[in-house]
Order: sequence, then structure tokens, then C-alpha cells
Amino acid sequence: MTANGSCEEVIIAGFGGQGIILAGKLLAQTAMEAGKEVTCMPSYGAEVRGGTANCMVVIADEPIASPVVASPDSLIVMSKASLNKFTSRLRSGGLLVFNSSLIDVEPQLDGSFDVLAVPADEIAVALGSPRRANMVALGAYLARRGCLGTEAAVAALPGVLAKRYHKTLPMNAEALRRGALCAVRSA
Repeated sequence: MTANGSCEEVIIAGFGGQGIILAGKLLAQTAMEAGKEVTCMPSYGAEVRGGTANCMVVIADEPIASPVVASPDSLIVMSKASLNKFTSRLRSGGLLVFNSSLIDVEPQLDGSFDVLAVPADEIAVALGSPRRANMVALGAYLARRGCLGTEAAVAALPGVLAKRYHKTLPMNAEALRRGALCAVRSA
């Protein structure tokens, strides 16, 4: 299933307002709908919008002992501060998906890591929906890992978004699919 055999530990990180918690909830919901054991632990900075935000998601075939992720198998970072904070925690051989629209430095990792630069903000703006960069990055992660699938996440979207935001379902679905294309092109 994952880099760790029957368990995948993920940290999604960025700043408040980037939809980090929503991306984590969608990943967790997608895994639950696939019959996996899941924990999802969001963390907000004191300022919320503009402050730090991260979400730890654990996906497994067996019951999960702890929702805390110390050394993730995969890391999705949407800001330079998050890259600096979490990259050193990434497990050897892990996957790093980073938003190259906002992160203008190459991560300092050896060749054992799978590093995927995704211009998430640029793609979201091209789609006419700048707030969908989180979905672009998540789509890239799902396609690269290949364990849950982008279309499974698209199907899980209605269960994660409040009804008042269901009008954004097509935009979010397209952002997930465009992100997946980034992973396929760079593979």
C-alpha cells in the first residue's frame, strides 16, 4: 500500500488560509471510504489565517496506536516556512511534494528521497480558482503514491465540504486532477 508497508504517515503543512486542514480531512475521508484505518490530527497556529497550520494523517490496514506523526513517510508542504520546519523529519526514502510556486529553493535532500515540485498556486490560478492550490498538491501526492487514487478523492469531496460549498465541487475536482497530471509528467 505505502512506503511503510501497511501504514502511511503524512504531514500536510503550510500557513493558515491555504486549506491545509481541508486537504488533510479529504485525505482521511478518502482513506476511510477505501476501508482503511485512519487518524487525522489538525494543528492551527495562534493567528489561524496567515499563521502556521499542519495536519497529521495516518492511514493503515490495522488499528492505529497514535495519531502523532514524528517521521512522516510523505510530506506535502505549501510554504517555505513549512519546508524548513518539517523536511528534516521526513523518513529516509520518503516523498516530498512541495509548492514550487511559493518555495523558490531546492530542498536539501539526498537522492534517496522522492521530491516532486508542483507549481500548485500557478495551476490553481490558471484554473481560475487560486484557493484550490491545496487540492492541486493533494492530487499530485495521490497520483505519486498511487494507493488511494485521485478519483477516490473526487468522490469523497462531498462528504468533506460543507453543503454551502458544494458549488465548488467541480473546481476542486479539476484541481485534484491537474495535480495528478504533475505527478505523472515528472515520474
